[in-house]
Amino acid sequence: MKALCWHGRNDVRIDNVPDPKILNPRDAIIKVTATAICGSDLHLYNAFIPTLMEGDILGHEFMGEVVELGSAVKNLQKGDRVVVPFTIACGNCFFCQKTMWSLCDNSNPNAGMAEKMYGFTPSGLFGFSHLLGGYAGGQAEYVRVPFADVGPYKVPEGLRDDQVLFLTDIFPTGYQAAENCNIQPGDTVAVWGCGPVGQFAIRSAYMLGAERVIAVDRYPERLQMAQQFGGAEIINYEQVDVGDTLKEMTGGRGPDSCIDAVGMEAHGFSLDNIYDKGMQMARIGTDRPHVLRQAIMSCRKGGTVSIPGVYGGLLNMLPIGAAHAKSLTFKMGQTHVHRYLPRLMDSIEMGQIDPSMIITHRVPLADAPAAYAMFKSKTDDCVKVVMTP
Repeated sequence: MKALCWHGRNDVRIDNVPDPKILNPRDAIIKVTATAICGSDLHLYNAFIPTLMEGDILGHEFMGEVVELGSAVKNLQKGDRVVVPFTIACGNCFFCQKTMWSLCDNSNPNAGMAEKMYGFTPSGLFGFSHLLGGYAGGQAEYVRVPFADVGPYKVPEGLRDDQVLFLTDIFPTGYQAAENCNIQPGDTVAVWGCGPVGQFAIRSAYMLGAERVIAVDRYPERLQMAQQFGGAEIINYEQVDVGDTLKEMTGGRGPDSCIDAVGMEAHGFSLDNIYDKGMQMARIGTDRPHVLRQAIMSCRKGGTVSIPGVYGGLLNMLPIGAAHAKSLTFKMGQTHVHRYLPRLMDSIEMGQIDPSMIITHRVPLADAPAAYAMFKSKTDDCVKVVMTP
């Protein structure tokens, strides 16, 4: 089959690779009908995630048709259309039983590697380095899905692929980011980053009762989408000081909650960001936490900082003193996708939201290398790319 494989920094190619096979009775083989490039895929593309190996198949946002099943998978049938959570979960361990699916104890075969870095292992992820399992991703014609009796979720008849594809990651991720804010009636939520996760965090904040959402970015097409798709007020950080502007917009108090939907490759013009980038490029620092610092400093006293943006390692110059003095609450982590799939699928089926509205580019899988380059450089007003094998 054909699949998009990583060959080094800024180097991805369509290769011919062996077709996946059933390895465990709980496996399924999915014929991919739609897959997408996620913002966190760029961390791999830019070679900031450790333990990626040449030839690894990328992609963790994918859906498709069941074409083969292991003997233990009784909840699916060949021909079923399914969306597949990017977090891989066994369904039986302590954390899965508590619906903390992205913390599954049993789905990362390289748990020892993750334990050395993080103390404990999170769940395995599709297409996201050997640190998190080394699973082949979904930017391919076919995918082996482990624990298929737990993960894949059937798509109701009448819904298009492009309406439900983002249930694999970015819609639940934005929703969890907003839910982590413990939004109360009348709250103001600030969202840094108007990429796909940020767009869904904006919509989700309103779904959960926020009165105002303020979106921070610099790209006009993303800010326009935040206004039109999300209904947010907007700040262009190239034009104003974000902290001062948020104070002014909130009567001097600051937002009740702040969402960092950017993560480890934050952009900015301040000295701290220039320092971060130098440390990262010299490989003596892992992350650029400029946005996280800004969120901490901007959030009102007693507020919440929610972090759906991916961080890889250690953060420099984090203002933990300010966070302590202001009694801030932090909530973060990979998304418990399985937890949110039923309710968010219902919201799509009832017409409360059409996730396909954020798609700006549709291309065949064969064009994936060019699409990655476009998505990274944000040319041609690119916000979200969907690919079909």
